[in-house]
Amino acid sequence: MKRLVTVVTGGSRGIGAAICRRLAADGHDVVVGYVNDTRAAEAVADEVLECGARSVTVRMDTSVEADVERLFATAEERLGPVTGLVNNAGVTGPLGRLADTDTADLRRVVDVNLLGTLLCSRRAAQLMAPRGNGVIVNVSSAAATLGSPGEYVHYAAAKAAVDALTLGLAKELGPDGIRVNAVAPGVIDTEIHAAMGDPDRARRAAGTIPLRRPGRAEEIAAAVAWLMSPDASYASGAVLRVSGGR
Repeated sequence: MKRLVTVVTGGSRGIGAAICRRLAADGHDVVVGYVNDTRAAEAVADEVLECGARSVTVRMDTSVEADVERLFATAEERLGPVTGLVNNAGVTGPLGRLADTDTADLRRVVDVNLLGTLLCSRRAAQLMAPRGNGVIVNVSSAAATLGSPGEYVHYAAAKAAVDALTLGLAKELGPDGIRVNAVAPGVIDTEIHAAMGDPDRARRAAGTIPLRRPGRAEEIAAAVAWLMSPDASYASGAVLRVSGGR
């Protein structure tokens, strides 16, 4: 029986780590792509192994073409043909108005959230299309349709582009047997809020969410796992909003 081999970018923490754990529980061998924290990535890989799946970690930056090539090469050499990709790696930059945002922060947000997703998706398509099957899931954001004024409109714009990519690539790759979908999380209680300079953001946002709480990383991982699964075999080009009603 052919093994499921799924590459997860940004897999060392938060939503990405939860996705790695859930996919391992569902029988996927997992490639944990990460940019900085080797110890955290290896801890996630250990959890994958505890689920009975295989795992490998690859330190890489999704916005660097050579790193993306190495990520997929390592996956195929160590685990076998890649059958799935989760484009989860993302950055927001500091919170604030666009007028006050540094050009370097703008460029980094676009490079990681959009260019990185494009580079990884292109490499996955090159490998999957000749084989006639594969699944790509992009992690977008509810910000793509909310705009996130005063916080990070540049991030929202990049994620809106990811939604457009999801739709277009689903149509492009459908005849090759490849499904492409996205999950659009709302406010999720992870360490990303502290990284952007507002550790209490998720808790404060609860009052603006119809379900009156932030989401959990595991709830996003469950949505990703469904889209990766045979249960979603006729779903392609969809953006699944998991945002508590927001």
